[in-house]
Amino acid sequence: MSKFNRRRFMTTSGSMVALGAASGVSLIPSLASAQEAVKLGLLHSLSGTIAIAEASLVDAEKMAIEEINAAGGVMGRQIQAVVEDAASENPVFAEKAQKLLERDKVAAIVGCYTSASRKAVLPALSRANGLLFYPTYYEGQEQDKHVIYPSQEATQSVVAAVEWMAREKGKTIFLVGSDYIYPRTCNKIAKPTVARMGGKVVGEEYAPLGHTEFSSIINKIKAAKPDWIYSTVVGGSNVAFYKQLRAAGLDGNKQMLLSTVVSENEIEGIGKDNAVGYYACMGYFQSLKNPANERFVKAFKAKYGQDRVIGDPMEVAYNCVHLWKLAVEKAKSFDPQKVLAACAGIELDAPEGKVRVHAKNQHVWKKVRIGKARADGQFDIVWESAGLIEPNPFPKL
Repeated sequence: MSKFNRRRFMTTSGSMVALGAASGVSLIPSLASAQEAVKLGLLHSLSGTIAIAEASLVDAEKMAIEEINAAGGVMGRQIQAVVEDAASENPVFAEKAQKLLERDKVAAIVGCYTSASRKAVLPALSRANGLLFYPTYYEGQEQDKHVIYPSQEATQSVVAAVEWMAREKGKTIFLVGSDYIYPRTCNKIAKPTVARMGGKVVGEEYAPLGHTEFSSIINKIKAAKPDWIYSTVVGGSNVAFYKQLRAAGLDGNKQMLLSTVVSENEIEGIGKDNAVGYYACMGYFQSLKNPANERFVKAFKAKYGQDRVIGDPMEVAYNCVHLWKLAVEKAKSFDPQKVLAACAGIELDAPEGKVRVHAKNQHVWKKVRIGKARADGQFDIVWESAGLIEPNPFPKL
């Protein structure tokens, strides 16, 4: 089979506008179209336990690709999305990354969600000298020469959140998290910040991933009577956690809680009534008022439906595609390592506002915001940082 016949235009249902309709480029695999298209891998869980949070990122990435193609593409070439489902399994992430890089010859990958999935693809990136744009907030503690990290690392959200909690609402804090690297690292950052603000940690508890019985932890919270719960409980466990807090009389009217992992998308699963009054710290909220975000939200809803909501990782996934385009154009090359080098210092006027890739550590300067959940599942923004916060992926813990 020739290399041209192996090229495929891969999408999911309701996906990209056909290149032929958008730009006049034929979808029939011809010599001309194969030469003109540049492939971008989209690697996410479209099935399995993480799909509830991760699948929606692909929608945002496809929309960014459509916008770029409609405006003439990248260096005169249309982008062809190659979508792979890693099925919420880390070994599958590794397998699919290898396929994208070695068989499909993608110029870069936008993808992964959990840190475990990101780490699973690093060997494939190293072997193929590839490049990954990773769209999820995470714990930091990494700077791989094959990865750009456009979301907030832990210090950017945790320090700002704890300072705000202590300054505005109270200084005794109970730490609750799922039992894996992100919550434990966040709490290592939170504890000295609480102490510096003159506060006190009155409890620290972890539940296994996927845990659904929080009565023991909630009883400890009630006994400790904290001003705040700082939550890094993730995924489907939040459905049980938030419902059981409310059932125990600790709803958002009676108990202040802030999470650095619950966006609008998670609230859809938790149930809007169960989240009302609780807080979240993110770089982006759908309710953000600026022209770029209003255009972004309008375009997304026009494409995918008025009932769809946009959470922080989705917006960052959208940004990833545009950052890759800017870096390619700056490098004047699709070569992954030239693109990586060109990322340093690039700026994007994103829906969340201006973001800038750090000149040295491959993370992103960005604003951080705190929102209070409303009855409609959106957030009222109650605080935002005065300027862009510098990423510090290797804090002294």
